[in-house]
Parts: sequence; structure tokens; C-alpha cells
Amino acid sequence: MRSGRTLVSLAHELQRQLDTKKDLVVPSPLVRHSTSEGGGTTLVIEEAGGPTSYGVTPLARRQLADKLSIPYAYFERMRENQPVLLDRNVNTWLQSEGDRRLLRTLDGRVRAVLSDRFRRLDNYDLAEHVLPILQGLHDIQFESVELTETRMYLKCVTPQLKFEMAPGDIVQAGIAISNSEVGQGTLSVQPLLFRLVCRNGLIVADRALRKTHVGRALAQEDEGVTIYQDDTLQADDKAFFLKVRDVVQAAVSDVTFRQAAVKMQKTMGIKLTGDPVQSVEVLAQRYTLNDTERSGVLRHLVAGGDMSGYGLVNAVTHFSQEVEDYDRATEFEALGGKLIELTAAEWKPLAEAA
Repeated sequence: MRSGRTLVSLAHELQRQLDTKKDLVVPSPLVRHSTSEGGGTTLVIEEAGGPTSYGVTPLARRQLADKLSIPYAYFERMRENQPVLLDRNVNTWLQSEGDRRLLRTLDGRVRAVLSDRFRRLDNYDLAEHVLPILQGLHDIQFESVELTETRMYLKCVTPQLKFEMAPGDIVQAGIAISNSEVGQGTLSVQPLLFRLVCRNGLIVADRALRKTHVGRALAQEDEGVTIYQDDTLQADDKAFFLKVRDVVQAAVSDVTFRQAAVKMQKTMGIKLTGDPVQSVEVLAQRYTLNDTERSGVLRHLVAGGDMSGYGLVNAVTHFSQEVEDYDRATEFEALGGKLIELTAAEWKPLAEAA
């Protein structure tokens, strides 16, 4: 499993962000786009106290382009080569729209451009509710936690539940919780299998709780800019966080854990009778792996010496430890979970590739 930061470091950063982030619900005509000579972009917002400038992150630029139906490749070409043309395009469309946007800012930069229907289930609130639940589980270990630009992750393991795949090959029960404040995924709670021999994590797709960030349009009393601070947000997510508690407890239950472990164990009976290079090629095409990722999975498959579905699953999850980007590494852990859910017919092209 890809290592992350300490739990203390996570708590400090969540508190720091809570103190510096700000949300604004803004009618599009009150926003103006400006591009500097170096290609940096700024959104100038007509707030009650006067115009306020915010830098724009790459993700927010992509979201802005999408909201205005400007192809992102063309948006970036204008930004790099024709900044005046970009500003003219963006500002023309902003002025002609009657929509309101939720702009999420952090450290003086717009980090997300979202619909005013975006439901804010924020990392601080999630951590505040779920960490006591996790710490209340018997002998829980925080194996990996991280806060990236797009998501927060909490991955925990309990040694109380274990399953022997083969003599000396033990997996333990765990849970993976993730959330995105910037529109890059749902809030999800998923069971996790942790293989001790190589410290691989596999995120189970089945029995997952997912909460989309879509809700009612945010209330607007006038046509100006509304600023939402975290201490004035409505605390209307109590029922949902109670459901999170129930799912956390179910995810590390004996029944859920053993069902997932048995599915993983059954992949031992799937023999890779074809060319392993081609098996990984089929995997790469099916799940969109790049050349480096394909080579890494193949290397782990060959080094493991297990030409079975189980060997391929573990090659995928073991490679995740090498992936520099934590978000992408987690996707490989989730890919392992997808593989143990495949039917015999879906395994066949992988197993018999020639």
C-alpha cells in the first residue's frame, strides 16, 4: 500500500485548511477572467467590499472550461499563446450566462468551479465524525492516510480479522474511506483487504457506500456574492454520518471480510495459460494503463512467479506502492478489487491471451 502522511500531520493540515478556505456562490456576470503574460490565470470577483482577485489552480481551470463548453485543449492553447483571446472568450460567456457558480477557494486561490447544487461534504467534517468511530474499533491501525489536492484518504486495518489464502499468506480486514471537496469523486466507504506478505492493499468494490455531492441549489437572498464560512454552514449531514458509522462497522465485520477474502482466494484457480506479456497488455487496454504502468505490473507478475489470476491481482496491487501519485496509486488498489469481481467469461481474455 502506498504510504502517506501521519495522522497528526493530516489533522494539522485539515485544521489549517479549515481556517483559510472560503466558499463563494457567485452569479457568472460578477466574475471576470484575467490571464498574465506568464500564463497564470486569475478570477476577479465583485464582492461586497470591492473586486477581489484569486489565482486559479489547474483543476479549476479545467472545470471552468468545461462549465463554459470550451474544449480544454483549446483553452490551454489560448492561455499559452493568445491570452487576450482567452480572456475575451471566457468573459464573453461569463457575461452572457445567468448561472451561479460555487467557487471553492483555499489559500487565496480558486481550487474548484462547481455548480451551485454541489453538496459540500467536507474533509474536516468527515474526519471529525469518522475518526472517533475508527478509533473505537478494536486494535485498529491507520495504515495509510493522505490529503492530496483532490481527495482525502483514510485506510485502516484491523488484525483481529484474518484469513489464510495459502499457508503463510495472510490477509487482514480493513476499510478505505475517501472524499473529494472539489468535485473529483464521491464520498465513499469501502472494505479493504490487506495482504501481510507484501503489504498490498486491495479496495473491495462490493458493499461500498457512496454519497454523491449533489443536492439542492444553495440559498441565495439577492443577486450578489454569497460567502459561506465553515462555521455558518448548516449541520444537516448528521443522518448521513450515522449511516457512515454503520457502514464502517459492517465493512470490518467477519461476514463482509470473509466474503471478499474468498473471492480473492478463488482467483488462485484461474491459470494464466497464455503469454503473460499479452495478459498484461489486455489488462492495460481494458483499464487504460500507460506504458510505465503496464511494464511495472508485468515486472511484478514475473517476479512473483505466480501465473494465476491471484498472481495478477497481487502484481497490480503491489505495483501501486511504486506509483508516485497517491490518487493514481489508490486507483490500482481499487483495480485489484475490480479483478476479484470478474466472472469466468471476463477472466478468459486475460488468462488465455496469446
